[in-house]
Amino acid sequence: MSSRLKLVLGCLLLFLGIRVHATLNVEITQGVTGALPIAVTPFVWKGPQQESAPESIATIVASDLSRSGQFATLPEEQFPQHPAAANAIDFPQWRGLGIENLVFGNLVKQGPDRYQVQFQLFDVIRGKQLLGYNIPVSKRDLRKVAHKISDLVYEKLTGQRGVFSTRIAYISTVITENEKHYLLQVSDSDGYNAQTVFSSTQPVMSPAWSPDGKRIAYVAFNGGHSEVFVQNLEGGARHKVSDRPGINSAPAWSPDGRKLALTLSVDGNPEIYILDLYTNRLTRLTRDDGIDTEPTWMPDGGALIFTSDRSGKPQLYRVPLAGGRAMRLTFEGNYNAAADISPKGQQMVMVHNDGEGFRIAVQNLATGELKVLTDGQLDESPSFAPNGSMVLYATAGRDKAVLAAVSIDGRVRQRLTLQEGDVREPVWSPLRD
Repeated sequence: MSSRLKLVLGCLLLFLGIRVHATLNVEITQGVTGALPIAVTPFVWKGPQQESAPESIATIVASDLSRSGQFATLPEEQFPQHPAAANAIDFPQWRGLGIENLVFGNLVKQGPDRYQVQFQLFDVIRGKQLLGYNIPVSKRDLRKVAHKISDLVYEKLTGQRGVFSTRIAYISTVITENEKHYLLQVSDSDGYNAQTVFSSTQPVMSPAWSPDGKRIAYVAFNGGHSEVFVQNLEGGARHKVSDRPGINSAPAWSPDGRKLALTLSVDGNPEIYILDLYTNRLTRLTRDDGIDTEPTWMPDGGALIFTSDRSGKPQLYRVPLAGGRAMRLTFEGNYNAAADISPKGQQMVMVHNDGEGFRIAVQNLATGELKVLTDGQLDESPSFAPNGSMVLYATAGRDKAVLAAVSIDGRVRQRLTLQEGDVREPVWSPLRD
């Protein structure tokens, strides 16, 4: 098999047989030295005594903040008190434990399936309130509110938007009655509330979020032939956007959500095309004897980054949307592919191989400086968090494929696993309002 054909097959066939029956479990494998000390005390339940709180808001918030690697959360057994109001806080006790910030609150039942979440964030050193909100919520949205609280606390203390309210999409499979079903699934950023968006007995791959987070484009196979679909997450309406002869793969949304970049071989060679979803107009963007695939958009919509073997081995190139010569971006290592661009367009992550294995690396697009972030042997499918702080990717675990995340400076690491089976091709959603 030629190296060019291997590249195409590698891009099209990144899927595994997976048995999945559980949420993703998130494990912090490395945090920041000197992380900010913080305590999140249990939210006081203010409802009927015969009832218990329907959700532990504090547990979710503490887990979110700890998972970021930026905060060192105090274990509950070390709490000197459980304040329900600001005037009850014993600041000297918290300062004596080295705590710099304190989150506390109340969960108030207001009626059938109606609650109010009250929370405050205090600077323990200065004894000053930094945040305070009252949030009405239904029972089903309590976890969503908890993630929102985490986002607010994270942004206030770091100056950067939190991504706890975002979602991730990924590919897994389930085996039932000796038949393999390929699943496109979406879960909260902490692995909870996993839902199957689409399933098939044939491969499903290459999920891509629309900029508004309401649709997902993906590749599904029908009788061995690849097709590209767009599916609404609310209601599940699904429509086919490309089933042209040959390869239909690697959908990538334009920043305005009106177009998809695709890899098609309708004219014989795999090339990059732009499909206008409103007019169905198809425009060919690249023309080369090499294989061009895996497009991703620059945030301003003016150019695409893509993988090509036109130099002999897979490398990354940039081509203006208006057309013109593609410019090579990567020169270190013998393999660079599957790029994703940071939200501000300053950095590019990729799968990089310099002879030490397939690892995730980040490159400064202005200077060309490249830094390897991971140490695996088979790392793949990098996806930037929507605030640019982390990169989600797939990697080989001890006995199965798992998801992992690494901060853009390489200092914070997480691992996301299923209790059973493998999971691959993760994509991080846009920020949610």
